Amino acid sequence: MRILILTQYYPPETGAPQNRLSDLARRLKQFGHTVTVLTALPNYPRGKIFEAYRRRIVVEENLDGVAVIRSWIYATQSKSFVPRLLNYFSFVISSFGLGWWRIGPQEVIVVESPPLFLGISGFLLSIFKNARLVFNVSDLWPDSAVALGILKNARLVRLSRSLEEFLYRHSCLITGQTRGIVENIRSRVGDKKVALITNGVDVEAFIVGSEVNQKHSIRSEFGLGDKCVIGYAGLHGLAQGLDTTIEAARLVSRREELLFVFFGDGPEKKKLMDLARQLKLDNVRFFPPEDTKRMPAILRSFDIALVPLRRLDLFKGALPSKMFEAMAAAVPIIVTIDGEARDLVEKAQAGIAVNAEDPEGLANAILQLNEDPNRLKILGFNGRRYVMEHYDRQKIAEHFERLLLEDECRESILRSNAI
Repeated sequence: MRILILTQYYPPETGAPQNRLSDLARRLKQFGHTVTVLTALPNYPRGKIFEAYRRRIVVEENLDGVAVIRSWIYATQSKSFVPRLLNYFSFVISSFGLGWWRIGPQEVIVVESPPLFLGISGFLLSIFKNARLVFNVSDLWPDSAVALGILKNARLVRLSRSLEEFLYRHSCLITGQTRGIVENIRSRVGDKKVALITNGVDVEAFIVGSEVNQKHSIRSEFGLGDKCVIGYAGLHGLAQGLDTTIEAARLVSRREELLFVFFGDGPEKKKLMDLARQLKLDNVRFFPPEDTKRMPAILRSFDIALVPLRRLDLFKGALPSKMFEAMAAAVPIIVTIDGEARDLVEKAQAGIAVNAEDPEGLANAILQLNEDPNRLKILGFNGRRYVMEHYDRQKIAEHFERLLLEDECRESILRSNAI
């Protein structure tokens, strides 16, 4: 098949969708398909075009054998809603224009949402390219934007919901990252094909022969010493509620053996750094984002990995990718999420689940694990075994490929080939 992946986010940016989609593109290419990625000039999460891509409108690259075409986007550091809309719609327009002009016939167009609005470009390109539209939902939008207070205008909410329903109706296949997302969509689309395609992990990236030496090397590089390292690696955003972690660090600040480290970037990072300074916390350190290829080694340097989200009903169906990565690194995790994430951690016996936005509960869980080194090892082993059995990205990609070749999508692709 000729497959186009349309996404606003892609490496060299770091993050869950970037890692997942680049991995999927590479594997689909290995399966024998012709894969093209249409994406934006990299700018996330800092809101600035990366230095190597500045003063350019279109960039064409080849990454891991996959053709990557990048188009202009209005990059902004503002958290306000109007600049965010300009950011989204600038890429909707530029991606459609560039896709119509530069990209040849396609059989499948896979659109990553959010941003939901990118579905407009995907839908139009599916018409012009005589391709079938596959809509992947990694976060229910506009529900999440409303829950986080980002989207408040009632008219825009109604318009967004109408667009959401329109895109679902015109997709030959809808995929969702969690059971909650899939069940939500199924309840609204009748007999439309909706399938679960979870986050996962590149198992091969976490299989190394010198984990102990690598752990010591990373700890030495970042000055972590022999502390009990409680680590977070990922986006510093509104949804994560990382101020709870800072408060937990304050509660255990007298325990000199505990060290909290944050790797990554995002709109809330400066606020979190300011808060740590105001509280005069010597047990908290912040580091910039690291290359994706280094993240397995960095995760292995943690003694405990944190997977936090705010206390919102919307997140009861969340399964953050950082959870699978920490489990693959054999690091016990503490999740502050109810619902699917809690169920998975308890089933895998890979860590502890505490209530969201509960600094006392988080602090107690950290102390509990810190006082039982043997339990730390057992939880880490359990997590690695479970995630490699159930969330291997190779198996996930194979499942996705099968979905493209069955039922509605298969018939649609055959019709387009006949034409």
